[in-house]
Amino acid sequence: MCGIVGLFAKTREFECALGAHLAQMLMQMTERGPDSAGFAVYRDDVGAGAAKVTVMLPGGDFDTGSLEAAMTERFGAGAGLVVRATHAVLTVPADAKEVLAWLQRTHSELYVTSSGSVIEIYKETGLPKKVVSLFGLDSMTASHALGHTRMATESAVTSRASHPFSTGLDVCLVHNGSLSNHNRLRENLRDEGIRFGTDNDSEVAAGYLQWRMSRGDDLDDALNHVLEDLDGFYTFAIGTRDGFAVLRDPIGCKPAVMAETDDWVAMATEFRAIATLPGVDNARLSEPEPGRVYTWERGRCDA
Repeated sequence: MCGIVGLFAKTREFECALGAHLAQMLMQMTERGPDSAGFAVYRDDVGAGAAKVTVMLPGGDFDTGSLEAAMTERFGAGAGLVVRATHAVLTVPADAKEVLAWLQRTHSELYVTSSGSVIEIYKETGLPKKVVSLFGLDSMTASHALGHTRMATESAVTSRASHPFSTGLDVCLVHNGSLSNHNRLRENLRDEGIRFGTDNDSEVAAGYLQWRMSRGDDLDDALNHVLEDLDGFYTFAIGTRDGFAVLRDPIGCKPAVMAETDDWVAMATEFRAIATLPGVDNARLSEPEPGRVYTWERGRCDA
């Protein structure tokens, strides 16, 4: 079942309140996903020559002091971290791929939720209200964000199996629906070097996007290949550095709605999530067409 939400700020004023608005949208999806919740926020760009990596701390009581000391020894005084409950955001003056390789060699017990220069992904078991409060979503300033509430149907109720899933640098995916060919596709992607941390079918979709984009596809091309290679019924929302995209399967089994004003663009599984936003009475409402890719980016809106 699950519920997904996305929100994009068109003004600086709305960016300052985006976390609070996304929190309300996410909590409206509680009945669709009471098992776990998560969100990806795009904020605080670390700039060229640096990387931002969000990790899940094992047991929530990891020795972050030792980790910070190891980061400083390896990458210099510019490295540091900020702990938010069971997660930590690492900021490192190095290429993201170099940081990820170092974490895999030296701190494999850490589960990486996201990497890039802008993205942060937080996710945990429990009701959306708990997750919003745990990570302080309602106080975050961000340019755009995605959220997900999960009703587990095909994999365990764990923090790792929660959404969103990272699909590459500053890219993530949330999913409402079910894939029928994910087991075979997972094995094919493993042969291509894609790693998986859960048995969640949504992570296979994320891995597929990562693989297509590593082969040179832009996001639109990768999503059009999704229509050819992924079987099942689904609505995907994909976060990128500059915005987000939405894709429904060719039949359009799963519900979705989109809305836009002069201040924001939003999508959600149900309108009640969008109904929490200011100015919604004057919003332009639509339902995404099945099999069509929709994108919202800075300086461009294809919806």
